[in-house]
Amino acid sequence: MDTQLYENERIRQLLTAALDGTLSDPQAEELAQADPDFLKLAWLAAAKRIAELQGRLSGPPKVDPATPSGQRPVYAKPRAPKRKRKRKPGAKKGHPGARRPTPKRIDQRQEHRLDRCPDCGGELQRCKRKRTRTVEDILEDLRTVVTEHTVHRDYCPACRKHHEPTVPDALPNAAVGHRTVALSAWLHYGVGVSISQVRELLGGQFQTHLSAGGLVAAWQRLAEVLEPWYVQIAELARAAAHLHADETGWRMNGRTWWLWCFANRQVCYYLLDPSRGSAALEKFFAEAFDGVLITDFWPAYNAFATERQCCLVHLLRELEKVDEHNSSAEWQAFAKKLRRLLRDGIRLRKREDFDSQRYASRIRRIDQRLMALATGEYTDADAARLAKRLWKHCDELFTFLDHPAVPFENNLAERMIRPAVILRKISQSNRSEKGAAVQAVLMSVYRTLKLRGHDPLATITSALRTYLADGQLPPLPVESVADG
Repeated sequence: MDTQLYENERIRQLLTAALDGTLSDPQAEELAQADPDFLKLAWLAAAKRIAELQGRLSGPPKVDPATPSGQRPVYAKPRAPKRKRKRKPGAKKGHPGARRPTPKRIDQRQEHRLDRCPDCGGELQRCKRKRTRTVEDILEDLRTVVTEHTVHRDYCPACRKHHEPTVPDALPNAAVGHRTVALSAWLHYGVGVSISQVRELLGGQFQTHLSAGGLVAAWQRLAEVLEPWYVQIAELARAAAHLHADETGWRMNGRTWWLWCFANRQVCYYLLDPSRGSAALEKFFAEAFDGVLITDFWPAYNAFATERQCCLVHLLRELEKVDEHNSSAEWQAFAKKLRRLLRDGIRLRKREDFDSQRYASRIRRIDQRLMALATGEYTDADAARLAKRLWKHCDELFTFLDHPAVPFENNLAERMIRPAVILRKISQSNRSEKGAAVQAVLMSVYRTLKLRGHDPLATITSALRTYLADGQLPPLPVESVADG
């Protein structure tokens, strides 16, 4: 090997060792005796590496734009801009108020009047001026009511059988009543309280001591009774005009499962399944969905959507993500055109006088601009990749312009799936397939009742009484009309 090439290769090895932090004393002495030009290069490379490391340590870590705000470190969030003038609290002038509703009943009344002036102690002249103030509070003696039921069992000579009446206050073989079961299940599956906290709340505030196994067994019986409502929710979701869908990771006894959510403004259906692909969707849809399916860009939905609206917010986040590492001129021009196109479509839909027939020419123009972007030739890898996605979903990006009731984002599904994500962090998912089935049934029932404006505790308690009296669960309650 040529001597000059050997020396250059040796210097390169020493520089690499210096930058990696593995340079030994003999190697340092060998580098110090090298040519001054090589020493200059070594110092420049070392200074560059030190600046990079200092930037990593001092600067905030890079966060994916798609990361939810709750998962971002506090120190990585940008500071809120300083406002010149603090906005006046409350709704804007002319908007309806959002004050707490007045209680529908008054349980007791109290009179309050001063005998003497609190400042000088003199007598007060009585006036007719007065005001009322309504205060709601929780009673101090929160406790359960223990009822002993004496059940008579009588003999029928004609049937030659013994018969006894049904106890309407609890499910068969249950030691706690309907309200306790419904409340504990709502706290766990509806609100996201852990089992240990449910036990602490029941034992401390209500003086009802239940074991973890007793709670789980009660919830399993409740899910078996409410199974018809779960099936009815699925049927209503499949028959809807439009439906939001999303999925997130789950764990079942240490194995990776998936939580699927299908929702609109009337129903919310959860499905726990080991598959994230077509196998899970076949269990829910069984055949193609006739309405508009609102999803992200996950390809598993393609085989089940007759019409589909892909979430534009996901696409805008993708542009922000690529902007962090790609500053080429071609990408910047492509991203600028795509952002403008998406925002023009959203702005058109938000017009108060929007009608698909009135603005048919503008919608055609938006479709033409989309096709021009999707069919262009690009040398930039990110631009070519997103152009391929635009071509694949060209009929699924502006569906909301043809269907006024369809939104351009999948926010509803993400909000419906968020309570389950919180519960996943608290309770570590499920330990058995039976527990996963109970989870899906009770979460679906409770979330649907809330969407329809019903009190889950009162509704389920009443339904359990009807089930014990008639042997059949009543139909799923329809949407409740708000009283304003």
